[in-house]
Amino acid sequence: MVRQLILGAGLVGVELSRVLLSAGDNVSVATRSGTPVPGTRPLSLDAADATALTAAAHDTGTIFVCTNPPYDQWTSLWPPIGAAVIRAASATGAKIVLMGNLYGYGSVDSAMTADLPLNATETKGRVRARLWADLLAAHQEGSVRAAEVRASDYFGPGAGATAHLGARFFGPVAAGRTAYVVGDPAQPHSWAYLPDIARTLAAVAASNAAMGRPWIVPASSDASRQQVAALVNARTGRTGKVRGIPAPILRGAGIFSGQLREVAASSYQFLRPFRSDGTETEQRLDVRATDFGTALEATLAALPGR
Repeated sequence: MVRQLILGAGLVGVELSRVLLSAGDNVSVATRSGTPVPGTRPLSLDAADATALTAAAHDTGTIFVCTNPPYDQWTSLWPPIGAAVIRAASATGAKIVLMGNLYGYGSVDSAMTADLPLNATETKGRVRARLWADLLAAHQEGSVRAAEVRASDYFGPGAGATAHLGARFFGPVAAGRTAYVVGDPAQPHSWAYLPDIARTLAAVAASNAAMGRPWIVPASSDASRQQVAALVNARTGRTGKVRGIPAPILRGAGIFSGQLREVAASSYQFLRPFRSDGTETEQRLDVRATDFGTALEATLAALPGR
């Protein structure tokens, strides 16, 4: 039985725990408060505490970094977490699989692949790019074995108010009301289904050949939010709508909220086509994207009151 350590008990961490448990692994989930996750051993620790993390990672196959600090604290919280994970993995021999995103690429004209350069100019994108650069350097030096799994915005059962395709989108649309969203709802955008993200993380960890590089989660859909709303309407018989929040209003809200200020800063992702390409992951790791219709049905079925 393989022991695995997940940092973070958010939607990705919990879904990953299900995948690992179903494979027969012994899973610990670490958070500051020791959040209990069914079937796992809860641990209370600060992911930036290298000493505590090293102790928790003893005799562990993989450290899965699935924690996600608040947007407006990335610059202060991610560097010490990254340093602690490297120290812990170096001391214990555990692999590192980092849950990542597409912020590091910045604004690009093509579908994002694993080998596309990380050229972000926005703060959060630079933080993510630096985090991966540090992990890759440690891997290349031979002190750790590390890989990153990059996903576009996630959706799926349980996706809440902070997800662009979460409760604040599906709730109003499924009820026949209007969902207000960041950016232009007519633009194509890649959407990664939560179970597909978890399966990609597990597949990368299980392959020694997958170490030392990033992998893209195969997207379930590249539909615009207008198209998704139309699909929801077809299933519910409602006439839900989706409208973009005017940019001045979003920027104005950022004056009072650091979180919203950072949402506005990365809103470029929703002002033009924003697509990922996980073909290589499908071919080399045999992880296939879930059919969007199937994923959408599961997501809608999990909405409160349905």
